[in-house]
Amino acid sequence: MTSIEELKKEIEEIKARNFRVEADKAWETSWTRRFIILLLTYIVIVIFFFVAKLPDPFANAVVPSAAFVLSTLTVPLFRKWWLKNIHKK
Repeated sequence: MTSIEELKKEIEEIKARNFRVEADKAWETSWTRRFIILLLTYIVIVIFFFVAKLPDPFANAVVPSAAFVLSTLTVPLFRKWWLKNIHKK
């Protein structure tokens, strides 16, 4: 039989896990994360365009960076749709 102390310990572990999960979810949906993704993507593409000697790398890196971020922003919408319509339990 499980003792009260063991149950309390399990509850505390569950609370700690829930806190971590909530923090991860908050980070995944934050505008800070989205901005960082946009900035890092832009920098990588600018560097690539410089190495590839493509014209006007700063301006031309805007479109692929924006497209990448837009694609990451639409994933939650498709996930909700998928959970509702495909992954029914």
